[in-house]
Amino acid sequence: MTDFEPTPSEDDINTVRQRWSENTDTFGRVYNTLLGITEPTPYPEIAEIADCSPNAAKKHLERLAEMGIGRADRQSRPARYERNDGYLEWQDASRLADELTVDEIIDRVHQLEDHREEFEQRFETPDPSAVSVFEHDDHDAIHERMNAISDWQALNRDIRLYELARQLAQNDGRLLPA
Repeated sequence: MTDFEPTPSEDDINTVRQRWSENTDTFGRVYNTLLGITEPTPYPEIAEIADCSPNAAKKHLERLAEMGIGRADRQSRPARYERNDGYLEWQDASRLADELTVDEIIDRVHQLEDHREEFEQRFETPDPSAVSVFEHDDHDAIHERMNAISDWQALNRDIRLYELARQLAQNDGRLLPA
């Protein structure tokens, strides 16, 4: 059995980056980079990550912002870009709407809502952000509460996602009836 090293070697990282750069066009690298960033980032930094010129990055980022995949803060200097999480949610919901029937989606929402009700009863609130995880001195209890709150927040996101998928499935891919 080999030892697991959580941090890849510099050579491994460079090999993967080189393969990515050679096998992905500039638009694809900028797109992938945009989806991977978690906060507004100046376009020259995105260009560096995407291994392209700042002008090429800005051109593609503008296109991605027009498509709704990203958002642009053009008031900052240099302009900053970030992914549009709403676009990613819509993409996930669209996939669910394609893969499941309306009845399967509705059944799943009911299951998720039942599970959410268990959290609401356990913590005596409908809002996970109202729960303090530090009410206990015991590290394990704090850790368990943090995990429970995280699961509850993910559950609420899943309910929103499946509800959006239901709307898409019922309205032939549209959010509102035609």
